[in-house]
Amino acid sequence: MTTTQRLLDLTAAAPESHDADLMLLLHEASELYQQGFESLRRAVAARCAGKPSEDLVAAVTTAGLPCEASQDRDELVLILALAEWESTPAAMAYSQMAKDAARRGVSLVPED
Repeated sequence: MTTTQRLLDLTAAAPESHDADLMLLLHEASELYQQGFESLRRAVAARCAGKPSEDLVAAVTTAGLPCEASQDRDELVLILALAEWESTPAAMAYSQMAKDAARRGVSLVPED
């Protein structure tokens, strides 16, 4: 099963889950989100290998994201990967799941 499919499955199960069960789903979804993002970041880094930093700055700017010419390649690749990742079905599903869970009082981030 792919990361995307599993995240979509978790998202579908979340509305029927409560408290501790929802927290477990959210925890697994968070781990899958991070794994999916890291995989995409590596793919973007491979795609960008050998490109001049100026081209990366231009790509980030074209994507409508802020950056500075002084940022190093790794930061620029990270920005590009994040922009690409956030528009994937997996990332969008996780984001919606986390928002819905937070409205129900369940979050991976502890309250102060």
